[in-house]
Amino acid sequence: MNRAKRMAGVGVLGVMVGGLALPLMAEDAHYFDPGHHAGARALVQSLEGEGVPSDWLNRQLRQARLRQSVLDAMAGAAERHLEWHEYRDIFMTQQRIEEGVEFQQAHLEAFAKAEDVYGVPRDIITAIIGVETYYGRYRGGHPVLDSLATLAFEHPTRGDFFTRELGAFLQIAHEQAVDPAALKGSYAGAMGYPQFIPTSYQAYAVDFDDDGQRDLWNNPVDAIGSVANYFAEHGWQEGGAVYHPAEGPETAPSGLSINQITPPATSLEALESAGITPDGGLDESALVTPLVLTLSDGQLTYRLGDHNFYVITRYNHSHLYAMAVAELAEAIAAEAQEAGVKRPLGEDDA
Repeated sequence: MNRAKRMAGVGVLGVMVGGLALPLMAEDAHYFDPGHHAGARALVQSLEGEGVPSDWLNRQLRQARLRQSVLDAMAGAAERHLEWHEYRDIFMTQQRIEEGVEFQQAHLEAFAKAEDVYGVPRDIITAIIGVETYYGRYRGGHPVLDSLATLAFEHPTRGDFFTRELGAFLQIAHEQAVDPAALKGSYAGAMGYPQFIPTSYQAYAVDFDDDGQRDLWNNPVDAIGSVANYFAEHGWQEGGAVYHPAEGPETAPSGLSINQITPPATSLEALESAGITPDGGLDESALVTPLVLTLSDGQLTYRLGDHNFYVITRYNHSHLYAMAVAELAEAIAAEAQEAGVKRPLGEDDA
């Protein structure tokens, strides 16, 4: 059934989403009923072939509501319009830093195990959860089922991606015997302490406390292990740097690929030609990602992203996000050291 036929008889108002004109539709509780929605029906057939009962799937999708607010939120993500100093100020607060230390103290054994098993530093894991959900305090208030159904079937450019996410979400809910309609998350369908999207939940979530269930919604220990596993699987280099400070010209140089979220590919020779100099020693063969960040006074600051910086961008495809995580991790480590608090088990012997 095409979009025009599905819209027949529904009052609409024009709205711009991602540069495209879309109708503002009523939040019909039965909008995604597979009985009359071709996309939902195709998803049921696909998941039924993977062992999820069709009657269960039909019941869940009949509950899903169309949410125009979700489409609007997708069009205004912070990474798309904030300067570095504005983005940084959201996350680099003294309270978030101090509570990061407290979160570590509350889960010492889990952090020690994550470092031992996966080689990912506790401060990076803590910063990810701190940026994503303020250590589990804000896990999202959007019904995940509604968000993913809306994006799967109504987003103008990313429908296929979100259809896969909706399918994965329904599989997870069925396997773990939880009510899909009761689960909350971000407007984009990210879930739990670490805000995993459903396919990441399937691929990287771990049962880190050995209780027989991977629970990222309510279990911070599983979240700690799962974030560490995610980074390890994406190539985190144990002991490697995230970035290197650098000096550069007052105006961002042309001819360089700056602020990229691709693997580091810029040579030190190319940096030197552009007037960018690392503050510390780097091997002459090193490849980095030049980062040019705008401060509150309009001045520029330079960083050189290393391989682990790229790995952080696999979590969220934004150089601002990766830098916020890196700086929050540094601040948490410094706060813990200044306060003289106990670090995860085994670190003093490392």
